[in-house]
Amino acid sequence: MNRRRLWCASIPENFFPFRHYTHGMRETGEHLPNGFVGRSPAILKIRMQIERLGSRRVPVLIQGESGTGKEVVARSIFNAAPRGRFVPIDCGSLVGTVIESELFGHVRGAFTGAGETKHGLIEQANGGTAFLDEIGELPLDMQVKLLRVLQEQELRPVGSVQRIKVEFRVIAATNRDLRKEVAVGRFREDLFHRLNVVRLTIPPLRERREDIPLLIERFLERAPARYSLSNDAMDALLNYNWPGNIRELQNCLDRMMSFNSGPLLHFADLPSSVVNHRRAEAGVASAMAVGGNGSLSGQTIVPLHELERRAICQALEYTRGDRTTAAQMLGIGRTTLYRKLKEYQVG
Repeated sequence: MNRRRLWCASIPENFFPFRHYTHGMRETGEHLPNGFVGRSPAILKIRMQIERLGSRRVPVLIQGESGTGKEVVARSIFNAAPRGRFVPIDCGSLVGTVIESELFGHVRGAFTGAGETKHGLIEQANGGTAFLDEIGELPLDMQVKLLRVLQEQELRPVGSVQRIKVEFRVIAATNRDLRKEVAVGRFREDLFHRLNVVRLTIPPLRERREDIPLLIERFLERAPARYSLSNDAMDALLNYNWPGNIRELQNCLDRMMSFNSGPLLHFADLPSSVVNHRRAEAGVASAMAVGGNGSLSGQTIVPLHELERRAICQALEYTRGDRTTAAQMLGIGRTTLYRKLKEYQVG
């Protein structure tokens, strides 16, 4: 049975314009690879901006929650008019004393263990594009040095007295509000203005639900076997809030296909986070319908703190104990998650 036809019982017909063109641009999924597809107004606007930005070397700041596809957008800007290399730099993974060496390189003997000269990530992007992912995680002292490189278009490797000329385009991404970070002193205002020449904001998946069937279609088509979704499973996916956005949706489908040989994926194959959300919705609807007047008629009300504890447990179960990913799915910081774990005595 055709997947699209199978879903029609629970999805409006206008959810399925699988061939959508605008202003002469390429097909939805072809132009933005790796799952960044859609026809919502916000996505069409971003696609138009990408087309315009491709040949322009101005800095771009991409904002959006974790899992919304910020790197996909950055790569699409680069691919619109390729020049040089695209070098992704995960600022969140740069820690301790190696940050400066990773960014700007070092010469042989610059420090203990520096047995040979190393070209830094910024130098590798010379002539191309440096994608600074999670720029808000970069320490203040490194922000100063990065700003100097952007202003002077030259860098000095650790341990060297020579400066190297570099010319590259910078695209930065963050899941933080950098204006607020500037206000509290965690991000330099001068660097913010240097990066914030053009800003693209990617909406979370819950704000563009009409794109969910298109994303599911893309992920299922890329699977090694042929799969379809039952109507109740599709309905649950459409109504879930997706705190982890596209990344969580893809992980959800991968998990379902891992535990089901197909071809039909059922409601029972969904991860517990989606199943429990669907059942909670049904429970609220049932409670509000009792007696026709909204009376709960003795049904138990679950306290908010208990709901929060359950959500944390479900996220940890879904991520198999990966606290960083669980925090992203819950839409909270890692520090907040650790505090909640201690408060609720979880883990």
